[in-house]
Amino acid sequence: MKKIFYLVLLALQLTLTSCGESPNQLFETAELEMIQSNYPNATKLYQEIIEKHPSSKLAAKSMERLEEIKAIDK
Repeated sequence: MKKIFYLVLLALQLTLTSCGESPNQLFETAELEMIQSNYPNATKLYQEIIEKHPSSKLAAKSMERLEEIKAIDK
Protein backbone atom coordinates (compact mmCIF):
# COMPACT_ATOMS: atom_id res chain seq x y z
CA MET A 1 0.00 0.00 0.00
CA LYS A 2 2.84 2.38 0.85
CA LYS A 3 4.51 1.67 -2.49
CA ILE A 4 1.38 2.60 -4.39
CA PHE A 5 1.05 5.79 -2.35
CA TYR A 6 4.64 6.79 -3.08
CA LEU A 7 4.25 5.98 -6.77
CA VAL A 8 1.14 8.15 -6.99
CA LEU A 9 2.93 10.93 -5.11
CA LEU A 10 5.91 10.69 -7.47
CA ALA A 11 3.66 10.78 -10.53
CA LEU A 12 1.87 13.83 -9.19
CA GLN A 13 5.13 15.61 -8.47
CA LEU A 14 6.46 14.88 -11.96
CA THR A 15 3.24 16.14 -13.50
CA LEU A 16 3.35 19.38 -11.54
CA THR A 17 7.05 19.89 -12.21
CA SER A 18 6.59 19.48 -15.95
CA CYS A 19 3.98 22.23 -15.99
CA GLY A 20 6.61 24.81 -15.16
CA GLU A 21 6.30 27.85 -13.03
CA SER A 22 3.39 30.23 -13.25
CA PRO A 23 3.97 33.77 -14.52
CA ASN A 24 3.39 35.03 -10.99
CA GLN A 25 6.10 32.81 -9.55
CA LEU A 26 8.55 33.78 -12.29
CA PHE A 27 7.78 37.47 -11.86
CA GLU A 28 8.19 37.36 -8.08
CA THR A 29 11.54 35.64 -8.47
CA ALA A 30 12.63 38.16 -11.10
CA GLU A 31 11.65 41.02 -8.80
CA LEU A 32 13.79 39.54 -6.02
CA GLU A 33 16.68 39.28 -8.46
CA MET A 34 16.20 42.96 -9.33
CA ILE A 35 16.32 43.94 -5.66
CA GLN A 36 19.60 42.07 -5.36
CA SER A 37 20.92 43.77 -8.53
CA ASN A 38 21.23 40.36 -10.20
CA TYR A 39 20.22 41.74 -13.59
CA PRO A 40 21.31 38.77 -15.75
CA ASN A 41 19.04 36.36 -13.85
CA ALA A 42 16.21 38.88 -13.72
CA THR A 43 16.53 39.34 -17.48
CA LYS A 44 16.28 35.59 -18.09
CA LEU A 45 13.18 35.32 -15.92
CA TYR A 46 11.43 38.29 -17.54
CA GLN A 47 12.22 36.87 -20.98
CA GLU A 48 10.83 33.51 -19.93
CA ILE A 49 7.57 35.16 -18.87
CA ILE A 50 7.32 36.94 -22.22
CA GLU A 51 8.06 33.76 -24.18
CA LYS A 52 5.96 31.28 -22.21
CA HIS A 53 3.09 33.53 -21.13
CA PRO A 54 2.80 36.25 -23.81
CA SER A 55 -0.89 36.95 -23.13
CA SER A 56 -0.47 37.41 -19.38
CA LYS A 57 -0.54 40.86 -17.83
CA LEU A 58 2.91 40.17 -16.43
CA ALA A 59 4.36 39.86 -19.94
CA ALA A 60 3.79 43.58 -20.49
CA LYS A 61 5.19 44.35 -17.05
CA SER A 62 8.20 42.16 -17.84
CA MET A 63 8.87 44.16 -21.00
CA GLU A 64 8.90 47.33 -18.90
CA ARG A 65 11.35 45.76 -16.47
CA LEU A 66 13.64 44.72 -19.32
CA GLU A 67 13.70 48.35 -20.48
CA GLU A 68 14.63 49.40 -16.93
CA ILE A 69 17.49 46.90 -16.92
CA LYS A 70 18.74 48.23 -20.26
CA ALA A 71 18.73 51.76 -18.82
CA ILE A 72 20.65 50.62 -15.74
CA ASP A 73 23.25 48.73 -17.77
CA LYS A 74 24.13 51.75 -19.93
